Amino acid sequence: MRVSDARVIVCSPGRNFVTLRVETDDGTWGLGDATVNGRELAVASYLRDHVVPLLIGADPFATEDTWQYLYKGAYWRRGPVTMAAIAAVDVALWDIKGKALGVPVHQLIGGRSREGVTVYGHASGGDLDEVVQAVARYLDMGYRAVRLQAGVPGLAGTYGVGRGDLYYEPASPGRPTEERWSTERYLDFVPRLFDRARQEFGFEVHLLHDAHHRLSPTEAAWLGQRLERYRPFWLEDPVPAELQSSYRHVRRHTTTPIALGEVFNSIHDCEQLISEQLIDYVRASTVHTGGLTHLLKVAHLAELYHVRTACHGPTDVSPVTMAAALQFDIAVHNFGIQEYMRHTPETDAVFPHAYHYDDGMLHPGDEPGLGVDIDEQLAEQYPYERSYLPVNRLLDGTVHSW
Repeated sequence: MRVSDARVIVCSPGRNFVTLRVETDDGTWGLGDATVNGRELAVASYLRDHVVPLLIGADPFATEDTWQYLYKGAYWRRGPVTMAAIAAVDVALWDIKGKALGVPVHQLIGGRSREGVTVYGHASGGDLDEVVQAVARYLDMGYRAVRLQAGVPGLAGTYGVGRGDLYYEPASPGRPTEERWSTERYLDFVPRLFDRARQEFGFEVHLLHDAHHRLSPTEAAWLGQRLERYRPFWLEDPVPAELQSSYRHVRRHTTTPIALGEVFNSIHDCEQLISEQLIDYVRASTVHTGGLTHLLKVAHLAELYHVRTACHGPTDVSPVTMAAALQFDIAVHNFGIQEYMRHTPETDAVFPHAYHYDDGMLHPGDEPGLGVDIDEQLAEQYPYERSYLPVNRLLDGTVHSW
């Protein structure tokens, strides 16, 4: 069996996705996701113009060798565009291997370690009352873990509160929208958000929160201390991770669990954070961290240091990545939790899949490979539409981390 063809499919059934379809000379095919939100065409070009020509004639079972060939062979390593392209190839090859052997991918990476994959939903609202109502809806659907995001009084817009009910889509067509931010108002508000949620729902439900890279180490430590009494499941992305050692300061001052890694591209981005036990959950995803081959190495490193996995799972990763994440989640021993932001009905129609939700868990299904498909004729009805994530500014106009 050899790779005979590969093509890039770009579509926008509610938002933009970049999908790679790899085919073999015996008719077996596999899918990989290569979406980088707001920079989709850069990855599409990288794949179409530079990677696809290298795949023809390759052995689809040689996933490790192909991964190293595309990573080390390019000389210019890492970065979101390169790693998303490598991920698409890698995941598509794992999909082919599973189909060729007649088993789901999780059987090839260790088999089941659990009955299902615990997920968390996104409860958001413009104020505290709306968030409480959103949490109640998730609990009625069987969720055991919910992320809290609410509008901050005095700010016109806040991360995590946007279009959608069971999903949150921040990207928009045209030039990026601009939001204004006050860390002082945010820090004053978040403890009140958790206090209200615990009064309403008690301590049996897991509550999470995402600071989205907006705090300094001291600010993050202060917030972590104030939240300890409410026992959050985690505080996510409190500080930008370019300076990994800054998390030592956070760790010294709070016992609130820390989750980090949705923007990571390789094991090198999280090696210090994991080995020094500065985080509790690593949020790297298959699409942005080089595929299953590389993400398994991250998980195995993390296991040594009691760090658990928590793959990124927003609407800007396609059902192909969600299917790959679930194959990974069901197998790795140190799985923690899976983000589950539901796709639009249009996206689900373009990407029919075997995974399904039931009583607070996702189940990957038993279909060979990943258990996901793409309806290319339907995808053609949703052409690419340029869109961007928002840009964040402080109240005085200074650009700040979004």
